[in-house]
Amino acid sequence: MVDDFNRQIGAALGDDPAPDIAVQRGETAELRACFAVSDLAEASMRAAAVELAALEGPGRVEDRVVVDRRLASMWFGMTLRPSGWVLPSAWDPIAGDYRTADGWLRLHTNAPHHRDAALSVLGCDAEKAEVTAAVATWTGTALEAAVVAAGGAAAEMHGLEGWARHPQGQAVAAEPLITWQETGEGNRRPNGLRGLRVLDLTRVLAGPVATRFLAGFGAQVLRIDPPDWSEPGVEPEVTLGKRRAGLNLHRSEDRRIFEALLAEADVLVHGYRPGALDNLGYGAAERARLSPGLIDVSLCAYGWTGPWAGRRGFDSLVQMSCGIAAEGMRRAAADRPVPLPVQALDHATGYLVAAAVLRAMRRGGGLSARLSLARTAALLTGAGARDFDTGPGLPPEETVADLAPEIEETSWGPARRLRFPVTLDGKGPDWGLPAGMLRVDPPRWPPRW
Repeated sequence: MVDDFNRQIGAALGDDPAPDIAVQRGETAELRACFAVSDLAEASMRAAAVELAALEGPGRVEDRVVVDRRLASMWFGMTLRPSGWVLPSAWDPIAGDYRTADGWLRLHTNAPHHRDAALSVLGCDAEKAEVTAAVATWTGTALEAAVVAAGGAAAEMHGLEGWARHPQGQAVAAEPLITWQETGEGNRRPNGLRGLRVLDLTRVLAGPVATRFLAGFGAQVLRIDPPDWSEPGVEPEVTLGKRRAGLNLHRSEDRRIFEALLAEADVLVHGYRPGALDNLGYGAAERARLSPGLIDVSLCAYGWTGPWAGRRGFDSLVQMSCGIAAEGMRRAAADRPVPLPVQALDHATGYLVAAAVLRAMRRGGGLSARLSLARTAALLTGAGARDFDTGPGLPPEETVADLAPEIEETSWGPARRLRFPVTLDGKGPDWGLPAGMLRVDPPRWPPRW
């Protein structure tokens, strides 16, 4: 299956394929799921690594790129191992799957305003038992629509066939895995990743995975967050190697700063819902005007066409919508939804975003690319499902040898991190900056490396 994923991803990246670069697979392992998640992990990481190798030059190493399949599967989960402190939970206490009057629905309540929206619709307090009882009085379709209309995030569970008949499922199936568009003059920095300025307007989780990869291999990544945003459960994972500033794009002075940063950026990666940047006055034409030659890569949850094109969403919600959780439940003979053991749609899309940035650099810049979690899900489910005997789980038990030797002094305390699965010409990433809290750096570019 991995060869088919490689073929489809290569076709999506465009007409300028990477040179024939040898890839050594390293140690193998499987995530236990009814879809080929480990194949997707290997293929998406391979795509980013091969594009990096092609950008950096031909080399003279027989096996230029090594992708350790076992570590690739593990990097689709949490990679940090704290020493003397505990990682925050990745989930709000009331986030999760709930039985409705006619099926199942997932609430995503990690952001306070999403939690408030769900509770306002349900008319209850943030207590698991109260939420359970309230959800049970609704049909899934009605509750999903009400929560979304209130500004929250929810997803009714659909089966694979139901999603294939759904208007949004049909719209996503018709979209390319990566949609390309020429935006203007060529890139101002066509040579190599080192010192490339990447303006990062992404949050949980795919976009930050992409910019983490780029930062590890030489890019200068500046992440911008609004003043009221936090994601404590994943900040230690996804801030590695990045500078982290804050701006309020509703304030005129902050807009001036943002526009100056964008004018000096080589790459913009953003994860706003379709139309959101336009509403702030920064549509595609304005971005191209402010930064001619910009490589502009964006991602969203539910795709760029169809009735849900503007819908907020997250990996766990897309898994419920597109049939992944229902198929896992059916094949495991379980009494509740069985999603993938990792947030594979986020991670795979993140590495495809990184690959798209690198391909755009090789093509000379002046390009935009659009991806979505739902379209990555279609790539995965299109390969077919299979039975599993023991239910979802993680790869074989982690050992000390799986950890990188360095101590990372994060903002929360010391930690070690899993070894990165990818090496290029025998070298892995060098992030330089440890993971840290948001909005602690000034909103300006450092001197180019």
